[in-house]
Amino acid sequence: METVKALKNYIDIWLPDLKYWDSRLSARYSQAPDYFSCASQAIQQMICQTGPPVLDDKSLMKSGVIIRHMVLPGLKEDSIRLLHWIKEVLPLSHYYLSLLSQYTPFYKARKGGTFPEISRRITTYEYEKVVNAAIDLGLTQGFMQEKSSAKEEYTPPFDLEGV
Repeated sequence: METVKALKNYIDIWLPDLKYWDSRLSARYSQAPDYFSCASQAIQQMICQTGPPVLDDKSLMKSGVIIRHMVLPGLKEDSIRLLHWIKEVLPLSHYYLSLLSQYTPFYKARKGGTFPEISRRITTYEYEKVVNAAIDLGLTQGFMQEKSSAKEEYTPPFDLEGV
């Protein structure tokens, strides 16, 4: 929150990720049990600072917030709870929502790793349930990926080459 406030006069477009609603999930997968509390407050502040999205005459964003949420395997209900929070708390038309389908398990989420329950890509069913929930809630201002975007060629190698 402090960082968002400090950047008030420097950032026109915010692109935050909102990963989890349930603190047990954020503690397990990100070692951040207070993730939702902190992230949700920061996003509210971002929206407060930028106001509704502003587009130029070519439909390019000039200012605003795009909230990104990646649907994770087996966690569609958590995604839907997040969508309900967004609908209930954030002012409609003051942000774009971007639902992402390209989760790719790496590191401890790989098969046989620490988190076997998320060691796979999401199913079409899981993603469609979340997209349909967003539509049912009226959260249609934004972007929904095609499920086909979850392909290996869209995933960077994460090998630190060039760093």
